[in-house]
Amino acid sequence: MLIRTWNLFHGNTKPPQRRAFLDEMVRLAVADAPDVLCLQEIPAWALPKLGAWSGYTAIGAIAARPMLGPLPSTAEIGRVLTSIDHGVLRSAFSGQGNAILAAPHLRVADRHVLELNPRRFRRKQSEWLELGLFARLAWGKERRVCQVVRLRDGERTLVLANLHATSYPPDERLADAELLRAAVYADGIALPDEPLVLCGDFNVTFERSRTLLDLNSPDWGFSRPGSGIDQIVVRGLRLEKGPERWPRERRERHGALLSDHAPVEAVVA
Repeated sequence: MLIRTWNLFHGNTKPPQRRAFLDEMVRLAVADAPDVLCLQEIPAWALPKLGAWSGYTAIGAIAARPMLGPLPSTAEIGRVLTSIDHGVLRSAFSGQGNAILAAPHLRVADRHVLELNPRRFRRKQSEWLELGLFARLAWGKERRVCQVVRLRDGERTLVLANLHATSYPPDERLADAELLRAAVYADGIALPDEPLVLCGDFNVTFERSRTLLDLNSPDWGFSRPGSGIDQIVVRGLRLEKGPERWPRERRERHGALLSDHAPVEAVVA
């Protein structure tokens, strides 16, 4: 089984351009028929289009809703405003979400969504971590979620979690706390001895993450993470290849790189 994860950067390139290439990115990501594709940073308006673009079963989850400053907006208004200049406006009006795309041979048995940074959780963790005012404010700026689905392939099932943790480079413990919250939640959904996959944009690296170190321990039993913040770790499955990042040339288009993140993939059995 080939599992791939990609932060799409709202369809933008690196360096940014006025137009976006979101549909092209999705089609590129499924061109070699991965079994599962996990995506992050998708504008709200694009979530309903993922199935048509890919030919896969698409399960989307809104994290941050479209806004006009402090006022609620709609996905269509966000799309129109962002189309003025995708490179500059990016997620200012469009909101964003995550998605899991499952190949046609897989059946989605059930699905769940966990908010990673609700107010009560932030308050308790901020006290525990002794966070300052700026970190507390940054943590509440944007809602983050973790999707969990149970996928069935014949008689076999696995539980897969796709998350996009908070980005706050001055203190990666925010992302690490969310990662642990996601792992505990997904572990609670998985049945005893049912394979479990955690993937997405963790916004913390293995070298700087207490959670990833613990997940890689015998107590949790997850595979060793790769490099970078985009990760795939598994339990109850044999990691045959990866996780590894795409080379630059595989996502070079239009004189730039598609997204500021490279896709990461792993083959499991």
